Amino acid sequence: MNVFFDNINFDKNPIPNTQNNPYTLLIMLLIFGIVFYFIILRPQQKRANVHKKLITSLAKGDEVLTSSGIIGKIIKIIDINYILLELYENNLIIIKKDCITNIFPKGTLKSLK
Repeated sequence: MNVFFDNINFDKNPIPNTQNNPYTLLIMLLIFGIVFYFIILRPQQKRANVHKKLITSLAKGDEVLTSSGIIGKIIKIIDINYILLELYENNLIIIKKDCITNIFPKGTLKSLK
């Protein structure tokens, strides 16, 4: 039995347990929360506000790009959430307003044809 304990050094004067400040964890969590807010949440909120303004500014005749890459002209705003989009001479589709990612200047579709 003594063979197993030969390599273990026992301290004669162990260091007493020093207690950490109880607020250290709270301060670290607070700092992490602030960094998380400014790096992740705040930019996401700004992008959401810009997209909301884009959606509310949609009007009949706007030339738009959808999230799937479809370019078309708004023919009619059907509902609060849906629009009728003309792709190319009588090709009409109904899409959600949330799918609109960009509004092009007037005449973009004519220059692409």
